[in-house]
Amino acid sequence: MLQKFLSEEQGHITINNMLTISDRGQNMPASPIRKLVPYAEAAKAKGTHIYHLNIGQPDIETPPVMMEAIRNAHFKVLEYSHSAGNESYRKKMAAYYKRVNIDIDYNQIIITTGASEAIFFGIMCCLDAGDEIIMPEPFYANYYGFAIAANVVVKPITSHIENSFALPSMEAFENAITPKTKAILICNPNNPTGYLYSKEEMETLKSICLKHNLFLFSDEAYREFCYSGKHFSAMNLTGMEEHVILLDSISKRYSACGARLGAFITRNQQVLDAAMKFAQARLSPPGFGQIGAEALMDLPENYFDATKNEYQKRRDALVSRLNKMPGVVCPNPGGAFYAMAKLPIDNADKFCQWLLESFSYNNKTLMLAPGSGFYETPGLGQQEVRLAYVLNVDDINAAMDCLEKALEEYSKQVTLN
Repeated sequence: MLQKFLSEEQGHITINNMLTISDRGQNMPASPIRKLVPYAEAAKAKGTHIYHLNIGQPDIETPPVMMEAIRNAHFKVLEYSHSAGNESYRKKMAAYYKRVNIDIDYNQIIITTGASEAIFFGIMCCLDAGDEIIMPEPFYANYYGFAIAANVVVKPITSHIENSFALPSMEAFENAITPKTKAILICNPNNPTGYLYSKEEMETLKSICLKHNLFLFSDEAYREFCYSGKHFSAMNLTGMEEHVILLDSISKRYSACGARLGAFITRNQQVLDAAMKFAQARLSPPGFGQIGAEALMDLPENYFDATKNEYQKRRDALVSRLNKMPGVVCPNPGGAFYAMAKLPIDNADKFCQWLLESFSYNNKTLMLAPGSGFYETPGLGQQEVRLAYVLNVDDINAAMDCLEKALEEYSKQVTLN
């Protein structure tokens, strides 16, 4: 951008070249989950212990077979893999999906750099700039970020804490659909609410997509962690073979977030061919991650039993404690390892910052994710927070002790002000 200005000292007009970032860069939202990190770092520097319930980083041990496979890998050159990912890994992934009743061919799988890249591939392949994508809110914040990056318009339809964040009505979807609408994006089980969509709700989405000729993006990264009801995959919606794009990841399933391994899966060959162009542009997914992830595919089917039971204990402890606090409302999540709670506060962003800046109980505090960052509709989520139950039960109870005291103290401060 060129800007003219008058130099007072020399009395003549000069041209100043001022660099500016793109509108896309300016509009890209900051992470609502990580924006409080500087306050957490300052609290830790003062010696305050922080219970991190703000981010879905599991504390479950990554399966040792993953590390062993990486340590025992023998090669002289760490080469690019196939742009779709190593064939041997994709074949083992296809076998894994068959075990969970999803019948796909390994050639219908593109390995991605985390589910994040799979989301980006889906949006870039199926929507043009100015097209619209419907997302039930609250939704995983990065969905919005990737839509903004692609100049795609997010059309939110609101789910409500009063009915545990169930899928909005068909009427709500119909009211949001315009000629520009091209897709619906869901997460099942849901991040941030933990809601598990039923087969009936998935059939509702099917009828909407077929009626209006829409893509259905289904993020199923938490399918192993369902506590009430069974997971029903979008890939098993009959008649939707051309419409469904499955987004997946090993990050939460195997507590391997840092491996950055996800998957983009569809039976729609045209979409798959388009996604391969993006996959080729970024050359290949992470090499060491694929080596380790391939070993994970050989774990016994009962591997998830202990992890699932542990998360269910944590969920029960967290939800029970929250709902015993005066003025707090927290639905019982059906899956994943997140809960959304409504607190008796004026503003969750302000409260979460106050927890880190100004509060401690026995020199401890907790870090939460403000609910507003998971909504696109202005003004929603102001009293809500997301809690990730990725700490052991003892730490969850200690964190809830802190929260209970914090709500008492915060209430007095707000009253005084």
